[in-house]
Amino acid sequence: MSDLRGKTLFITGASRGIGLAIALRAARDGANVAIAAKSAVANPNLPATIHSAAAAVDAAGGQGLAVQCDIREEDHVQAAVAATVARFGGIDILVNNASAIWLKGALETPMKRFDLMQQVNSRGSFLC
Repeated sequence: MSDLRGKTLFITGASRGIGLAIALRAARDGANVAIAAKSAVANPNLPATIHSAAAAVDAAGGQGLAVQCDIREEDHVQAAVAATVARFGGIDILVNNASAIWLKGALETPMKRFDLMQQVNSRGSFLC
């Protein structure tokens, strides 16, 4: 990865996992990172939040911005992008990391799960 100092990344699904790892790597270069994810409140199964991720970005040397965003919702994405632009002056890099997964076969996949995967993985990524 090249030097990201002063660059602004908008990372979907960045409150934990791969998205958070990308955010922290960019933060070590001094990047601005918008943590765009749904998790604003910790729960026992998924304790990380946009707020804890943004704090981790700050601690790693970058500037974090917690923006609650469900990428399936156009108004959420527009608001998250606007908040990022207002804070950092623009967006240089989009990391479309948010996803929905189902690890069973097609015959075991309920339509509700299929719809969720299409809404997040296709529509949400396209919207961002």
